[in-house]
Amino acid sequence: MSGHSKWATTKHKKGAKDAARAKSFAKLIRQVEVAAREGGGDVNSNATLRTMYAKARDASVPLDTIERAIKRGTGELEGVRYEAITYEGYAPGGVAVIVETLTDNRNRTSAEVRHLFSKNGGSMAEPGAVSWQFDRRGVIGVDRVADEDSLMEALMDAGADDLADDGTQWTVTCEAAETHAVKSALEAAGFTISSAEPSLVPSQTVPVGDAGEATKLLRLLDAIDDHDDVQAVHANADIPDAILEAYEG
Repeated sequence: MSGHSKWATTKHKKGAKDAARAKSFAKLIRQVEVAAREGGGDVNSNATLRTMYAKARDASVPLDTIERAIKRGTGELEGVRYEAITYEGYAPGGVAVIVETLTDNRNRTSAEVRHLFSKNGGSMAEPGAVSWQFDRRGVIGVDRVADEDSLMEALMDAGADDLADDGTQWTVTCEAAETHAVKSALEAAGFTISSAEPSLVPSQTVPVGDAGEATKLLRLLDAIDDHDDVQAVHANADIPDAILEAYEG
């Protein structure tokens, strides 16, 4: 797994414990609402909504809050209409970055994301400039205590593609559309799942071994990720564990 993937995992774990929890809830609710608007409010027939619903429940978002978000998405309740916009750019060290947003004001969000890039040593790029370096995949985190042989056997039956050990958890990848099915199969086999969602996975990574350069990169990623409209940040950086741990500390 790339260093950025570990950064994202750490952010996910911290989000439920600190002052960012309310902001995390707001982002998840927005994702549920948009999924319902685009594919309907039935979690059984709308795979995207099913994924977002499970993600929100895993983060302890109250059930009635999720249900209201679904109703806003389907039009049963009045709500703001959000638009999905993806931005591409470069971080310090030539690292490719993709930013996924949901916004009710395209001009405002574009200007603010551009400012965050430039303020932190990066630059925006034209659509398509870096997206070819990423593939949409299902990414599932499994508790590290799981036995590798047993997990591999379960994965073959579940239809997953790959298994990696990032030092803190097992990371399973599969076809994006199969994320929920693979997660359910692993849970049925007795494995503890820490996260499961479609994500953009880099096809190649850029090594960032200099501590100063890595710090600049991580500050940019954190600044963008903290924006209210930003739903996900992806980068193809490969940062050594020691540098990541020092930054997180």
